[in-house]
Amino acid sequence: MPWRERSPVDLRVQFISEYQTGLWSMTELAAQYGVSRKTGYKWVERSVIGGVAALLDQSRRPRTQPTATDGALVDVLVAIRRRHPRWGAKKLLAVARRQDPAAAWPSRSTVCDLLRRAGLIVPRPRRPRVPHGGHALSPISGPNDTWTTDFKGEFRTGDRRYCYPLTVRDGFSRYVLRCEALLSRSYALTRRGFERSFAEFGLPRRIRSDNGGPFAGPGLGRLSRLNVWWMRLGIVPERIGLGRPEQNGSH
Repeated sequence: MPWRERSPVDLRVQFISEYQTGLWSMTELAAQYGVSRKTGYKWVERSVIGGVAALLDQSRRPRTQPTATDGALVDVLVAIRRRHPRWGAKKLLAVARRQDPAAAWPSRSTVCDLLRRAGLIVPRPRRPRVPHGGHALSPISGPNDTWTTDFKGEFRTGDRRYCYPLTVRDGFSRYVLRCEALLSRSYALTRRGFERSFAEFGLPRRIRSDNGGPFAGPGLGRLSRLNVWWMRLGIVPERIGLGRPEQNGSH
């Protein structure tokens, strides 16, 4: 004989039936069913008002929302948006406030949510993620075989200007080829630093870097302008894996 499963509604109906017989008090039944007396009286009251259907679990969603935007204001914003489909939430609010400055207009983020619910904002398709485009790191066999480079963060100097230290290192000898303070991570300043290093130490076979700018870009193969310049000089750009800073940990 299979076990008969009892739903919460069946147990509540049985609870109310036993209470209506008058053989047990509410305290005794509440202890037997493992509920409080307040819950027991709530079930009895619901059954009297709505029958068995009232014993179903009800939604806990609040019936009123004091902070909800007035429907009339929503209609005004939606109407303006339909007339001007290219206007954003900031401009919609500015125009609406000009028409009725005393109204309790919502915030910009709330307007964006309202327009999205009304179907007036079409989500942009997500850009496909550009693959890493790198390869396995090559073994370093001698001096000038592989240089490693990185920007070691940034910090503000005493004159309140940011400093971006560019470091270049020979992977075999661990000799620091350059540690130069730049005003930005721009292509022009970074290239100038490498030009000085090439003029003093020659050209390496490979340059290993992380995947941040200006060492990598968002385009095909994640090549940046700096990578293209290196390749024209016969240098192979080599990048570490995504999220693997220890592969360039010498800096």
